[in-house]
Amino acid sequence: MKIKLSLFTLVVVFIAASTDMNAQELGKFESSITKKVGPKTVAVPYTDVVSYLGYAAAGNEDEEKEGKKFYYIYVWIPAVAPELGVRMMSPAPEKAPKNATEAAEYVANKDSKDFFDTYITLERSNIASKDGITEEGAASAKWTTLAKNDDSSDMPKNPGGQAYNSLLRYESETGDPLKALTAGLYRIGFTTYKKGDVNGTFVAEVASPVKLPGVAVAKTIPELLEMMAK
Repeated sequence: MKIKLSLFTLVVVFIAASTDMNAQELGKFESSITKKVGPKTVAVPYTDVVSYLGYAAAGNEDEEKEGKKFYYIYVWIPAVAPELGVRMMSPAPEKAPKNATEAAEYVANKDSKDFFDTYITLERSNIASKDGITEEGAASAKWTTLAKNDDSSDMPKNPGGQAYNSLLRYESETGDPLKALTAGLYRIGFTTYKKGDVNGTFVAEVASPVKLPGVAVAKTIPELLEMMAK
């Protein structure tokens, strides 16, 4: 009887450990800025973090380039920023980030267990004012890729135990007007590292070390304009 009880206990512990291992939760989003705390040097968390919950599936990609299906999330940055951080995790965590924007596709598929190997880019357009933001303008805009990331050790592993979630930090390059973090229209591009379909829920976050009141994040330009008008 003691042996059976011990085996049962081991099974329960193993299942609990496996469940905990596969649970993805986002920790603090830390910037590249550091400070001394006693004998240690620690990263300073971003002050301003905007979260977006979405769902990607085959057939609703925005374009195909380099043989990959790309999806975009548009971002309005209202002021100059010294640094921007972007991170993405799939699947989305069970506990949603505070005040996260939830896309309609996410709400309809939030119970999905599907996830994908995230690959992200941060791109800046040549549209610098609210008046210039239109669907036609975004489609014809010149987009400059500022940074990209595939796998980040700073992110939680996916349910398969692989470090396939993404995070990037980009510091403004003041010497190059095309790569400075000025006010304007940006977008987060995402796909998978391997060619193929993208399928699953995700959380994407845009962050800054300084407060930027009025940051808006949306899947489409009309949705972005609606959020900016609030």
